[in-house]
Amino acid sequence: MYNFFFNIIEETMKIFIINSGSSSIKFQLIDFKNKEVIAKGLCERIGLDNSRFKYSLGDKKNIIEQDIKDHSEGIDLIINTLINPKTGVIKDKSEIDAVGHRVVHAGEIYSKTVLIDDEKIEVFKKLIPLAPLHNPPNIIGIEAVRKHLPGIPMAAVFDTAFHQTMPEYAYMYPIPYEYYTKYKIRRYGFHGTSHLFVAKEGAKKIGRPFNELKIISCHLGNGSSMAAIKYGKSIDTTMGFTPLEGLMMGTRCGDIDPAIPLFLQEKKGCNSEEVNMVFNRMSGIKGISGVSSDMRDIEEAAEAGNQRAELAIDMFSYRVKKYLGAYIAAMNGVDLIIFTAGIGERDIIVRERVLSDIDFLGINFDKERNDNVFGEFGVITKDESLVTVMVIPTNEELEIAEQTVKVLNSLNGS
Repeated sequence: MYNFFFNIIEETMKIFIINSGSSSIKFQLIDFKNKEVIAKGLCERIGLDNSRFKYSLGDKKNIIEQDIKDHSEGIDLIINTLINPKTGVIKDKSEIDAVGHRVVHAGEIYSKTVLIDDEKIEVFKKLIPLAPLHNPPNIIGIEAVRKHLPGIPMAAVFDTAFHQTMPEYAYMYPIPYEYYTKYKIRRYGFHGTSHLFVAKEGAKKIGRPFNELKIISCHLGNGSSMAAIKYGKSIDTTMGFTPLEGLMMGTRCGDIDPAIPLFLQEKKGCNSEEVNMVFNRMSGIKGISGVSSDMRDIEEAAEAGNQRAELAIDMFSYRVKKYLGAYIAAMNGVDLIIFTAGIGERDIIVRERVLSDIDFLGINFDKERNDNVFGEFGVITKDESLVTVMVIPTNEELEIAEQTVKVLNSLNGS
């Protein structure tokens, strides 16, 4: 089916990256030779009122407001825009050499990127109970692209795959073992594509082999997680069976006493759906501050004297610091700490609170450098620091493109 593809020279490839959500499709078209994004955009509010398509084609930016009834129509709109003689960046959709899809959950079945076929899609469907909010729209996106780009090789890159190297003692929960064997309840971890990308980039920046370093990556955004990466492998991560575990987040509570949901069900008469809503949508920095799930709004409120907003910042920063210490202990040291994603890349205040007063660990924080790193690469420790701390903008789409090319090359024996 895909044999024609392997005659294509890798350096000339154009990779179409798709991240399909329940009512949205994010995309990038990447020139793999130059590692350059030549087009990107977002279909949002698919199937809802006021749906629209925002896109950038090189220097051209535009917004199209029109009804987008389903994901197939969204993919059609994206592809037609890419090949439009007036606004497009390619002449024909045949110039798309491969497609890389973000798929959230691979369970224990896949620990690396796979080429998509009918059999794989059926497996993705069987994994829906592990990711009921994420895998279904991922599958819808795959099927929509298959309809519009028949015969083009497609790969699935999983959020959970990078963390499949965690040892059993790290991913198992201390609950009856039969719940693991019967229901596969264990820690899976998420944001794996981002953690892998920034960790590899960090190794390049300091000029050392990735598989010789102890790295802690901090993906801090509306959804936040950290990973302990020892000698190129994830050995622990903060998110667990679901993305709810771990750090405090925009609207998610992170680690709490597991008796609290039971207590609320008894005292408030909540059902499981209501409890799920509380801890996934009404908690985190939004729940504590009462202001917003956006850290920028929280810090503005704190500066104006809002004590609950100040508390939310302190709680978020403290929990990151606590896991930092835990992962340093788990790896018997650390060479490199990386901050990434929206808060990690742009929030000077959070980074300073996390890194202050831990110089005994060999982390010599540089406030002046930190204050001057915003949304771009930068080292935020002093030159004499035993541990290097840096900010690296994540690029999950480029990592998906690289993983897509890698799996295609492996099938070709390259």
